[in-house]
Amino acid sequence: MVRNTFMSIKPILYVIGLFLMLLGAVMITPAIYNLCTDSAGEAGFLEAAFITFLSGALMSMTTRITMFRLDPRQIFLLTTLCWLMVSAFGALPFMLVEKMNFTDAFFETMSGITTTGSTVITNLHLVNKGILLWRSLLQWLGGIGFIVMAVAILPFLKVGGMRLFQSESSDWSDKIMPRSGSIAKRIVGAYIVLTLFCTFGYWVGDMNLFESINHAMTTVSTGGYSTSDASMGHFEGAWTYWNGTIFMLLGSMPFVLFVKCVRGNNLDLFKDSQVQTLVGSMVALWIVMALWLTLTEGWEFFNALTLVAFNTTSVVSTTGFALTDYSTWSILTTSIFFFLMFIGGCSGSTAGGMKIFRFQIGFKLLRLQIKQATHPRAFLVQTYNGQEITNDILRSLVAFCFFYGLLIALMTMMLSALGLDLMTCLTGSITAVSNVGPGLGDIIGPAGNFIPLPETAKWILSFGMLMGRLEILTVLVLLTPSFWRN
Repeated sequence: MVRNTFMSIKPILYVIGLFLMLLGAVMITPAIYNLCTDSAGEAGFLEAAFITFLSGALMSMTTRITMFRLDPRQIFLLTTLCWLMVSAFGALPFMLVEKMNFTDAFFETMSGITTTGSTVITNLHLVNKGILLWRSLLQWLGGIGFIVMAVAILPFLKVGGMRLFQSESSDWSDKIMPRSGSIAKRIVGAYIVLTLFCTFGYWVGDMNLFESINHAMTTVSTGGYSTSDASMGHFEGAWTYWNGTIFMLLGSMPFVLFVKCVRGNNLDLFKDSQVQTLVGSMVALWIVMALWLTLTEGWEFFNALTLVAFNTTSVVSTTGFALTDYSTWSILTTSIFFFLMFIGGCSGSTAGGMKIFRFQIGFKLLRLQIKQATHPRAFLVQTYNGQEITNDILRSLVAFCFFYGLLIALMTMMLSALGLDLMTCLTGSITAVSNVGPGLGDIIGPAGNFIPLPETAKWILSFGMLMGRLEILTVLVLLTPSFWRN
């Protein structure tokens, strides 16, 4: 029995080891940058890279196997452990270079790898440049990691209604299939191309090359880390703001559709129901809010449109960049931003949140219930993007939405027990689970920071970030006794 249990863990440890080796290799990048720019701290990065790479190599070498099968239980465990191990080892540069304690370092890394964007670092203009680059790299890696997971793993695990996006690439019941690898490579290619275009757009504006690269990585990944405490408010010019708005919006769209566009199916992106709803609702929201601020606050319309477009897109895409403290605009706009924190982008994108498709299906089911009430004998079938919404998908979706709300409620009560005010507790929980970044209020609002929170609160929020990034049920299933029964 012990041997069988160990053998079932071997492929999990083997894959985690590969991820740690990759993470260790990436840590050399900020070390090289510091060496080339005569900045201090390269020794800390090299030490962190050595520890991480060696740990990963030992883990993979001692569990090396050429062929293996992954069943659903192993994939659930592998997915969660990968994010935890990467966060733990990814915290090493913060500890060795910036001398942060483990709690703050883990919080910053978890926020980065889950593309949440909440931070405990202040005075960013004084922080080691290699650390700023490392934060951006964490979000960039986390963004592409979640895209691949959302395309190849979550549909197979039937998590949160993701079965609607089942494709031939989502079969992990045997060895990892070549088709999955082929699609993943194309997605990575699209991800890199978008990052390069975004970098060029920022560089043409008022950012230098270092700032452009960092902000491009955190924009396309919808992460939101910046090189300044003022976030995007540090820069001036409508070009920079609209460049950020466009690429945050692109980062919120399904990357599989970008691959299809490159392969010649140019209209697939515009035919997708999620994309149509996302773009249409955002443009309508921009215009309405800009008109409101123009009429009630006396703002110039184009300036209002620029600020509204950037800030609303930042929240809906769960990027978390702060251009201005929008919580001071008016009570109405603050209420709107509060509810926007729940939405998120499209499935198969880098965005967090509940995702557009769940709201679409919710409205479809509402209409179905109304029709069924007026025509009780009618046999009605509901579809989404050409696929039938089966009872299996519906159960998974309802379970996700229920636990999404329940998790936020539990986290809010746990943070309240630490003596924090209700606004901080509630919006902190929402921003963690939705992977948005900033909350509302004086402490963690767009102009605030998470450093004043007690250590226990940071661990609670870190757990919330992980749960939200992995679609909640992926982690929740590990907490059930039935999962661990042979």
